[in-house]
Amino acid sequence: MELSDRARAILDEARRAGANDVAWRQGRVFSLAYYAGPEVELVAEGAYAMYSSANGLNADAFPSLKKFQSEVVATVTNWVAGDAEAAGFMTSGGTESILMAVKASRERGRRERGITAPNAILPASAHAAFEKACYYFGVEARRVPVRSDWRADVDAMSGACDENTVLLVGSAPQYPQGVIDPIPEIAAVAARLDVNCHVDACMGGVTLAFLERLGESVAPWNLAVPGVTSISVDLHKYGYTAKGASVIVHRNRLLRSYQTFVTDNWLGGLYGSSGVLGTKSGGPMAAAWAVTKFLGDEGYTDLTRRARETCLRLADGIDRIDGLVVRARPDSTLLSFGADEREHPVDVYAVADVLATRGWYLDRQGPPPSLHCTVNASHAATVDEFLADLGEAVADVTSNHRRGGAGAYGTVD
Repeated sequence: MELSDRARAILDEARRAGANDVAWRQGRVFSLAYYAGPEVELVAEGAYAMYSSANGLNADAFPSLKKFQSEVVATVTNWVAGDAEAAGFMTSGGTESILMAVKASRERGRRERGITAPNAILPASAHAAFEKACYYFGVEARRVPVRSDWRADVDAMSGACDENTVLLVGSAPQYPQGVIDPIPEIAAVAARLDVNCHVDACMGGVTLAFLERLGESVAPWNLAVPGVTSISVDLHKYGYTAKGASVIVHRNRLLRSYQTFVTDNWLGGLYGSSGVLGTKSGGPMAAAWAVTKFLGDEGYTDLTRRARETCLRLADGIDRIDGLVVRARPDSTLLSFGADEREHPVDVYAVADVLATRGWYLDRQGPPPSLHCTVNASHAATVDEFLADLGEAVADVTSNHRRGGAGAYGTVD
């Protein structure tokens, strides 16, 4: 339809508001956004727009959304080696998937063992969303230090368990240093205790599945590992779909049932919900379905290869810059780097400040003070330019003794 002058003016204002946003489509952002090219973006936007006002609260009214969710979950279940018994749901993102994993663990402990003071055993590297979930659902979060290689210390995790433990967590990979935790060993502890073991593969679920298909050796990480009870995979990351799309897959329907909520204790009739949200836009569900269909195995294989090769090029390039060290050789497409403490340590937060003046955006994290790169396919075209600017930024910070601030991974503004 023809837009009115008022409508066009408002849309123009919305467009101008983004003038100072990070340039994620140009491969200059190593966090927050993922780009597989203009055609994939158009597919996602088109499907999203068609169903943006459709409501996932009730699949009877919107059977289209039931189709999208069912087929997307089936696709992800295949990627994570789930069998015919596996079952899952789509969520609004990795945080909601993690919330649901913790909620399901608490409910299982409550119903099967009468636990009223549950705890979850978390490596220090497990995502902050687990802390949020434990806070929301009244579960004690027991953080356990990681090993010197940044991977979960299974003996320490086992030692932190007691009769009220309902969940052990491993990551594939963990976010801060990009390494895969020893999932079989963590899952074995959980199986021995007959409690849940959740694998946070929000970052790696797509990448690791297709790295295996590319012939790379990948540490065991998915539902093929005995004792793993659930796994989360974000599609709005390396699935390159629109924001608001993640999947949690449980080993079977009984375990999935602990995630759901159902009540008729009000005057409005039976209310059932699979996650935190009640009303939820069908847009992300439709976009995830459309993009996964559009890319298919061939598309994801190519995107994974490009991202992985670029990540390794980046790691090798950082290793060649005096004063910097890669925290760990990346197991997928995430890496972290900081100052080489054997020399006069450079302030990496100041390095990030200098890079920002050149249009680059990286996460700042710690401890220890580090910069983090989430590498996706769009960085293949910009990695050499970034490495050149990084080297110059280190030299600038070193010669001028610059200092920087730690920033924040997430904000509450």
